[in-house]
Amino acid sequence: MKFSVAIVGLSFLCVASGFAPNSHPRQYTALHAPENTITRIGTIASSTELGARPKKGAKKSGNSVNLVTKARNEMNEKAKLGDSISEKEVRALFELWNSALATGDSRIVAARYAKKPVLLPTVSDQPRTDYESVKDYFDSFILKKPQGKIVDGKIHIGNGWASDMGIYEFTMGATGDKVKARYTYNYIKEDGVWKIQHHHSSVMPEEIAMDKAITEDEVRGLFSLWNNALATLDPKKVASRYAKKGVLLPTVSDVPRTDFPSIEDYFINFLKLKPQGEILESHVTIGTNWSQDAGIYEFTMGATGKKVKGRY
Repeated sequence: MKFSVAIVGLSFLCVASGFAPNSHPRQYTALHAPENTITRIGTIASSTELGARPKKGAKKSGNSVNLVTKARNEMNEKAKLGDSISEKEVRALFELWNSALATGDSRIVAARYAKKPVLLPTVSDQPRTDYESVKDYFDSFILKKPQGKIVDGKIHIGNGWASDMGIYEFTMGATGDKVKARYTYNYIKEDGVWKIQHHHSSVMPEEIAMDKAITEDEVRGLFSLWNNALATLDPKKVASRYAKKGVLLPTVSDVPRTDFPSIEDYFINFLKLKPQGEILESHVTIGTNWSQDAGIYEFTMGATGKKVKGRY
């Protein structure tokens, strides 16, 4: 039996797990904000709870609305800086935004943005260009209880505007995860208050989806997953180990297999031999979002007892 090379494409999900929302709203009873940020405002219901419609005949409570208004006013007072804003004051605007996150209320966060903002979020393809759409994004994000710190930032100041750009890191209080990302804040003075006019946040390009690079042992472990799929004798399970656009150049077929049905078709017959493989010699190469394992393996055919070596 002659063996030829089989190439298996590995696909990784590019998601910033750290930025993925939870499904349960939470409450914040206090703000753990630094000295130059907002003070404690008491218990505030989550944005999900606050957005729920009251039952028919029920009285509307103005308590939560008053708390939100108070928080907005406090932040606005702190953001009423002079036209000649300093670098220290620009950096303090980030702390105000960070404190807004700590309230757990998306309305307070959205209030830190200008009337005509542009928010290009980390985990959404949709630009947010008004209060409602900005709030909608943070409805989910704040459920992770994020708190950020600037790791490396550069500030530029102009006539009536300021920008802060660099790298920040979030600690997600709900999970303990730490996530780095690139950021840009453009601030403008609107009605006497410095607000966020443009905010762009994106994952680090060399840390695909905030994940660590795969190791050589993990690459070889992927062969074990494929081998375990063979042991099930289920061609669908084997075919599911291949990428959507995988290329299989099979051992006993002249036809390249380039999609799920054709790969499954090949293994329908091959699995009748009850094969189990073992890597004898392996050479692993790893790149950004891809890896390769090439060498020699040996199969023991459970149906016949034969042992067959091949290159892979």
